[in-house]
Amino acid sequence: MLNCIKCNKELPDDANFCSNCGYPAGSVKTCRSCQKCGATLSTIDNFCSHCGMPVVSVQEAPDTSSLEPTIKTKIDVYPTMIRIEGGNFHMGGKFINSPVTLSDFYMSETLVTQGQYAHITGKNPSKLNGENRPVEMVDWAEALIYCNMLSAKNGLTPCYSIGTETKLSQFNTASPIWKRVACNFLASGYRLPTEAEWEYAARGGRETKPYQFSGSNDISKVAWYGENSNIESHDVATKEPNSLGLYDMTGNVNEWCWDFFANELLMTPQINPRGPSIGTLHVKRGGSWLDDPQQCTVLYRTGSTPNGKSSNLGFRVCRSIVNQ
Repeated sequence: MLNCIKCNKELPDDANFCSNCGYPAGSVKTCRSCQKCGATLSTIDNFCSHCGMPVVSVQEAPDTSSLEPTIKTKIDVYPTMIRIEGGNFHMGGKFINSPVTLSDFYMSETLVTQGQYAHITGKNPSKLNGENRPVEMVDWAEALIYCNMLSAKNGLTPCYSIGTETKLSQFNTASPIWKRVACNFLASGYRLPTEAEWEYAARGGRETKPYQFSGSNDISKVAWYGENSNIESHDVATKEPNSLGLYDMTGNVNEWCWDFFANELLMTPQINPRGPSIGTLHVKRGGSWLDDPQQCTVLYRTGSTPNGKSSNLGFRVCRSIVNQ
């Protein structure tokens, strides 16, 4: 059913004219209000039906329902880094309660976008294309390769190496050799966040607030997730940031972390923890456009095989602050 835009009578969907007042209906759409009296005008009006004021220009209002929301920050070809002040927190919440101390570090303001990834690697593997959407269909090794390439591009010391080799793009990402990859956390280059760094930043750092999601208890304000995403990713930074100015820590795409996944966190105090020394899965955090709210909380933990790829899995980058 539709309603007459003049008298509001309910009309059948295929009506061309209102049966009550005779006003055109059907495909005739509201385009503006009368500048004199405010009456509603349609696309066929030349004069206001209420006061007779001439309609100078009649133009159908554009359909903006499919447009992407506005990006709230500037997206450069290189990730914008935000300094995160270190501190103490209890990782995992009140039931797990793992005491952790972290040093200061940098974290990228947004997820790595498809445009940023292509600028460094020359390719875009993503399934849900968009220059400012998060890059996805990237496995764990490919995220490390991007980090080293980005470091070299910016004159920084790469963090990752296999033996003495830091040009990791020469290695097949499915090769067992990736079990030998090491991270130099004292290097100045880009790297994946540790799981502890990710959770600390998602929860607001030193000013941690007891939010379920990163920056709010209202998931729709800060995240693209299963109930509002239209089953796809979205441009980064179109939802609200958390208190540290980080966007999409909840939702849009899951995020790779450096650590091997462990079912349980250690209960003993730790300084700058980097996860187990061995494992078969790597941590991913944050939830995605495909997930329920329960999978998007700042405490939800899961893992994926290192060669796992998905249209709802991407990453953001960190940097250590050397000589601190």
